[in-house]
Amino acid sequence: MRFSVFTHAEHYLYENRLYSYGPYVKEMNYWIRGFEEVRIIAPLSEKMPGRIDSFYEHPKIQIADIPRLHFKKNSFFRNLEKSLQVMKACFTEMKKADHIHLRCPGNTGMIAMIISSLLPSKPKTVKYAGNWDPKSEQPLSYRFQKWWLSNTFLTRNAKVLVYGNWENQIKNIIPFFTASFSETEKISATKEFKAPFCFIFCGSLVEGKNPLLALQIIHQLYSKDLDVSLDIYGDGEEMESILRYIEKHELENIITMHGNQPQEILKKAYQEAHFSILPSKSEGWPKALAEGMFFGCIPIGTAVSCVPWMLGEGCRGILLQAPPAPPLALPSPLNSPKGEKGRVLGAAERISRLLKNEEEMEKMSQRAREWSQQYTLERFRDEIHKLL
Repeated sequence: MRFSVFTHAEHYLYENRLYSYGPYVKEMNYWIRGFEEVRIIAPLSEKMPGRIDSFYEHPKIQIADIPRLHFKKNSFFRNLEKSLQVMKACFTEMKKADHIHLRCPGNTGMIAMIISSLLPSKPKTVKYAGNWDPKSEQPLSYRFQKWWLSNTFLTRNAKVLVYGNWENQIKNIIPFFTASFSETEKISATKEFKAPFCFIFCGSLVEGKNPLLALQIIHQLYSKDLDVSLDIYGDGEEMESILRYIEKHELENIITMHGNQPQEILKKAYQEAHFSILPSKSEGWPKALAEGMFFGCIPIGTAVSCVPWMLGEGCRGILLQAPPAPPLALPSPLNSPKGEKGRVLGAAERISRLLKNEEEMEKMSQRAREWSQQYTLERFRDEIHKLL
């Protein structure tokens, strides 16, 4: 049986092993078990794998290198040339595949999704790792992929896995989850919620994850003379802005930058932290929140996608105000610096009230841990087995 994966995730070859982004590969290793042959259709980089990258565990795995698709960066004709190459690679591989697995949203996934519709008899699974909320504001390409995947004629013989349980969905759409830890890693010890309070941000330092907003919230708490600190794990284009902010406001004593770290280090950090904060503008399944909850961290996340469901509408954590409207929207108070400052002040006020209630923090932590510990790697493995 041949299992073929189509993804935009960058891959690396090192010492006869195939690497990619760690959390993605950890999940894929469960998908590819039991198949005799695995083919990955994805961009192949000449760079070395990084700290957070992992390798596939399969004795017979191959990769077909395809161009990286960055439609905004290239000319029309260059995009057309690359897209045709990806289309050809997808169709060639899909004809040989026994099972087609697509990773969406993304440009590669979008093309593979369209090509897969030409092979209605082939069994398919689609992992939609973005925000499936039908009411959310999203780029046109994302909305197109959601529309296509929600069409029973175009997605015949396919199961589309999405985060969250949404109303009025077709039978092909299956609510799903992801997992990071095993049954053996569960802990039941109650954290001691006393000062100093440790907050953790874990994720890519990019605009969409809003690390600067997390930093501003902690700064506001600190300015209220609360004993707080923030550990930031991750790397990205917002790093320089964060470092400048820390230096400008002299926050070196409460903010620590750790960069990208392997999961074992993150696991220890979650065990020691009181809160996990991730004020993203959009999310699929916010792994950093779910991972922190697994070890009793109280989650602080934006009310987008399935986050309100994860946080029990606020009984398992703190829901932050949704992000400002997109730039094309009409001007509004939320679409201004004053509106952004209001989000910081409002979040800091709610958190500061909670910090004064030790009993409520302990209950919230316990509820968060109990919820997250339902979603273990063993359950994830069993659910994938049912799908395949």
